[in-house]
Amino acid sequence: MATKTQAAALLLCLLISTSSPTAYSRKPRRRSPCRELTFFFHDVLFNGHNYHNATSAIVGSPQWGNKTAVAKPYNFGDVVVFDDPITVDNNFHGAPVGRAQGMYLYDQWSTYGAWLGFSFLFNSTEYVGTLNFAGADPLMNKTRDISVIGGTGEFFMARGIATLSTDAYEGDVYFRLRVDIQLYECW
Repeated sequence: MATKTQAAALLLCLLISTSSPTAYSRKPRRRSPCRELTFFFHDVLFNGHNYHNATSAIVGSPQWGNKTAVAKPYNFGDVVVFDDPITVDNNFHGAPVGRAQGMYLYDQWSTYGAWLGFSFLFNSTEYVGTLNFAGADPLMNKTRDISVIGGTGEFFMARGIATLSTDAYEGDVYFRLRVDIQLYECW
């Protein structure tokens, strides 16, 4: 059991260590990414008539919605799964370097917004492995950041930020996202 003197000495040490002028005056060190990549993924939502071209489908919808059209207002309550091609340029028919697989759900009642959870599964000679992403996607913003939360293969345990921007869209059926990835932990 500690004596009053030992307790007072411990308290004094804690106060000195947290009130040191250098403890709060240090500026965070600006880190440079260890790897930067840019990809595009192309999402074609099933609308009841495009089965052979669709790369995503609504699998859950609110009571007032259906699975071949997004719910109104703001797609709220729709859950979509996808298996989209990834390309290094914005050409839908370009050679894919992999697939973007996962889901997004529209989670805002008063504006367009979604939550994403997906992986890039690379299957090309240039890239091998996976990258995993998760985060909120406020769709009305020009750019949105989500977290890179891990990976496999040449992206083993990678972490960083992915900046999304809508590169093109055609109504509710097609959109193309540009994904600028900055990895800050590379193994």
